[in-house]
Amino acid sequence: MDFTIPPALEEYYAVLERFIESEIEPLQHQGDNNRFFDHRREDARTDWDRNGLPNEEWEQLLRQARTLADEAGHWRFTAPEKYGGQDGSNLWMAVIRDRFAQRGLGLHNDLQNEHSIVGNFPFVAMYENFGTQAQQDEFILGGFDGSRRVAFGLTEPDHGSDATHMDTVAVPEVRGGKRGWRIDGSKMWITGMHAATHVALFARTDGEDGNARGITCFLVPNPTEGLEIDEFIWTFNMPTDHARFYLKGVWVPEDAILGEEGKGLALAQSFVHQNRIRQAAGSLGAAQYCVEESVKYARHRKPFGEELARNQAVQFPLVELATQCEMLRLLIYKTAWEMDNMDHKAVEQELSDKVSMCNYWANRLVCEAADRAMQVHGGIGYSRQKPFEHIFRHHRRYRITEGAEEIQMRKVAAYLFGYLGPRRETLGKI
Repeated sequence: MDFTIPPALEEYYAVLERFIESEIEPLQHQGDNNRFFDHRREDARTDWDRNGLPNEEWEQLLRQARTLADEAGHWRFTAPEKYGGQDGSNLWMAVIRDRFAQRGLGLHNDLQNEHSIVGNFPFVAMYENFGTQAQQDEFILGGFDGSRRVAFGLTEPDHGSDATHMDTVAVPEVRGGKRGWRIDGSKMWITGMHAATHVALFARTDGEDGNARGITCFLVPNPTEGLEIDEFIWTFNMPTDHARFYLKGVWVPEDAILGEEGKGLALAQSFVHQNRIRQAAGSLGAAQYCVEESVKYARHRKPFGEELARNQAVQFPLVELATQCEMLRLLIYKTAWEMDNMDHKAVEQELSDKVSMCNYWANRLVCEAADRAMQVHGGIGYSRQKPFEHIFRHHRRYRITEGAEEIQMRKVAAYLFGYLGPRRETLGKI
C-alpha cells in the first residue's frame, strides 16, 4: 500500500500556494478588506440593516477572489474539462481543502460562505447523472458564468433529518394549456436564497409519509409567483442567508423536473456525498490549525517562568487531538480515493457509511479542537483577536446541517449491522 501523496498533487498545491501569496493575500489586505477576517469579521460581514444578510461588499470581495481564481484556472478544478475544469478528483480535493483550512482564516478559503479559490460543485455531478441535456446546458454552464445559482430546498419547518416525511406536495395541473405541477408547502434553512436564481425543490408527488419513493425534485425559479420568503433565520454565526419560505400555488412546467418523477431523494444522496467528504476535509484542516496554533502558543507562553507546554495538563489533550487528526486524515483520504474508483451512483450503496464516518467525526473533532485552543490560549483565545471562537461557531453548525451527526451515525449503524450496504447479504441472513 502506498500512502504517498501523488507528486502531481504536490506540484499543483505548490502552484496554488504561489497563487494565494501573489494574488489572493494582496487582495485580502487591499484597503480595509482585512476587516472581514480580523476581530471585526462578524460585524463587517453582516448587514444588520438588511435582516442580517451578508454584507454586499463582503460578497463582492468573494466574487473578486473567485474571478481571479477562475482566470488562473483554479476555481473550476473539480469540474470536467468540457466545462473548463481539470476533472479534479475527490482525493485531490480532500487534500487541498484540508491544507487550505490549515492555513487559517483567509480569502483563499472561507467556508462560512462555502467560498474557496478551488470551488466545490456537487451540482455538476447531479446534473450530469440526472439532468436532461437542456438542464445541463442551462445550469452547469450558467452556474459557472454566474447566470444561474441554485439553492437546495429539502428541509422543512417540521421535517429535518427525515426527508421521507414531507408536507410540501406537488400535484399535476394544466395552466394556459400547458401541463405542469402546482406546488404548495414550506421550506426552512434553505441557504443562499437571497441570491439564488432557482431552488432545487423537493416535494411529494406520490406515496405515503415515510416512503422514500414518491418525492420529486423541481427546479423552481426564484423569484416566482407564490414563493414567499418569510425571513432569514439568525444563527449562532452571522451573517445569515438561511431562508424560511412558503409555496402557495407555485406552478412549474413538466420540464422543471430534475431526474425521474418520484425518485428525487436519489438526487439528494448524490449531492451530499461529495459535499460531506470535502467538508470533512475542511473541518479536519481547521482542527489541525487549532492544534498547531495551541502548540506554538504553549511553547511561547511562560507563566511562572516556565513554558506552558511543560504541563501535561496542556500536553495530553493536544496529544489526543493530534492523534485523532492523523487517524481521521487517513480515513478521509482513503474514502475520497475509493469514491474516485467507483461509479458515482455506487457510492450510496457501497461507501456511504465511510463518508458519514469522516463527516460526523471531523465536525465533532474541530469543535473539540477549537474549544481546547481557547482554553490553552486563555483570555486571548476567548476573544475575537484569535479565530478560535469563529471556527467553533462556524463548524458547530456542520454537526447539524450536513446531516445531523446522529443521522450519519444511524447510517453507519445500518451498514455495520447489515441493514444496508455490502454486509446486507451476510448479516442480513442472521
